[in-house]
Amino acid sequence: MAGLFLSVIAAPAAENRDPFVTERYLSPAPGVRWRSAAPLPEMAAVPGARIPVPDQPLSLPELTEVALQNNPKTRQAWYGARAAAAGMGIEKAGSLPQITGTINLQRGEQGGQSGNQIAWLTRYGPTVTLTYLLYDFGVQASQIKAAEYQALAAALTQNRVLQDVVLQVEQAYYGLLGTEQLVRSNELFLKSVRTSLDATQRRREAGLATVADVYRAETQVAQAQLNLTRSRGGLEKARGQLASAVGLPVDATLKVRTIEQEPSLREVGESLKDILARAKASRPDLIAAEAQARAARAQADAAANEGLPAITVNASTGRTFFVQDRPFTQTNSIALGLSIPLFTGFNHTYTVRQAEARAAQAEAARDALYRQTELEVWQSYYDVQTAASGVSTTEVQLRAAQQTAEATLARYQAGFGSLLDLITAQVDESNARVQRIQSYLDWFTAVARLNYAIGASDDTTYPVQTR
Repeated sequence: MAGLFLSVIAAPAAENRDPFVTERYLSPAPGVRWRSAAPLPEMAAVPGARIPVPDQPLSLPELTEVALQNNPKTRQAWYGARAAAAGMGIEKAGSLPQITGTINLQRGEQGGQSGNQIAWLTRYGPTVTLTYLLYDFGVQASQIKAAEYQALAAALTQNRVLQDVVLQVEQAYYGLLGTEQLVRSNELFLKSVRTSLDATQRRREAGLATVADVYRAETQVAQAQLNLTRSRGGLEKARGQLASAVGLPVDATLKVRTIEQEPSLREVGESLKDILARAKASRPDLIAAEAQARAARAQADAAANEGLPAITVNASTGRTFFVQDRPFTQTNSIALGLSIPLFTGFNHTYTVRQAEARAAQAEAARDALYRQTELEVWQSYYDVQTAASGVSTTEVQLRAAQQTAEATLARYQAGFGSLLDLITAQVDESNARVQRIQSYLDWFTAVARLNYAIGASDDTTYPVQTR
C-alpha cells in the first residue's frame, strides 16, 4: 500500500521532468509570445548579383539572362534536381554487391565447460563480407524505375521554374514601362490643366469667368498633381519589383532599355486545338506530373512485390590473430538465403494500400494540372486576341480625344465655350491616353502568359505564331 502511494505521488513529478530542456522552445502560456534565451541565428549573406554592363540600360533578354543566373529560385530548383538525380544513384547502388570490410579487436576471458577458467585472450583480425541480392521479384527494379521518374520530374520542374522566372521578369518589365508611360501621361495632363487654369484666370480678369471657375480649375490641377504623385510612387514600386525579379536588392540602381518602336500586333495564327496540343507535349510541369504519376505507380508495384520471397547470397572471409603465442585461425563461409515474409502484422497490407492510394492521388493531380493547363491556354489565347483589338481601338480613341481637347482649349482661350466643356475634354484625353497605355500592357502581358501557358522554351522568343 505504501509503495502504491509513493508511485502515485511520484507520477506527476515524473511527468514534469524535462531532462533535455525542451521547454525552452515554448512560451510560458498560449497567449504569451515566445522569446529566445540564446541569440538567434543571423541571416546569411545573400550571394551578390552580377550585371553585365552596370552603366548601360538593359533590354528584356539581358534582364532575363541576369535573372536566370541570380534569382534564388533557379538555384533552389537546380539543387532539387541534383538531389533527385543522386537519389536515383542510391537506388541503383542497391543492385550491386555490397562488400564490407571490418577489423575487430577483442579481449576477454570465459569459463570452460569443465569449470576451469580460460585465461584472458586478445584477438584481432580483418573480415570481408559480401552480400548480394539475386532475385526479389522486381522490387528493386520498380524502385529504380520510380527513382528515375522522380529525377526526370525534378529536372522538368527546374525547367518550369526557369519559365516562372522568365514570366516574372517579363511582367515586371512591362509593368515598369507601362508605369513610366503613365507618369508621362499624368505629367501631360498636369501641364494641360495648368494651361486651363491660366486661361481661366485671364478670363476672370477680363470679366468672362467667375471665381467658381477658377476654383474648379484649381481643383483639377490639384487632382492632376495627386495622380502624378501616385504614379511616381507606383513607378518606384515597379522598379523594386523588377529588381527583385532579376535577383537584385530592391534598392538597386537598374537601368532599363525601353521599347524603341511600337510592336506590330497581329492575331494568333495557330488554332486553339494546335496550341493545346503543343502545351501537352512541351509544358515541363505537365510532363513532370506524368513522371510523378509513373514514379508513384512504380513504387506501388515495388510495395506489392515486397511480400514475395527474396533470394540473397552472403559470403565472408576472415582471419583472427592472437597476441599470445598461438597460431591464427581462418574463417570462410558462403550462404544462399531464401527470405519468405510469413506475417508482418498486416504491415505489408497497409503499405500496399497506401502506395496504391498515393499512385491514384498522383494520377489525379496530373489530370487536374492538365485541366488547369487547358484553362490557362484558353484564357491567354483570347486575352491576346482581345488585347490586339483593344490597341487599335484605343489608338482611334486617343486621336479623337486629343483633337477634341485641342479644339475645346482653343475655343475657351478665344472666349467661347465653358470651363466644364474644357475640363471634360481634358479628362477624356487623359483617360484615353491611360487606356492606350493599358492596352499595350495588356497585349504584352497576354502574349507572355500565353507563351508561359504553352510551356515555351527559352530558345524561342515568340512561339505564338501570328498571321
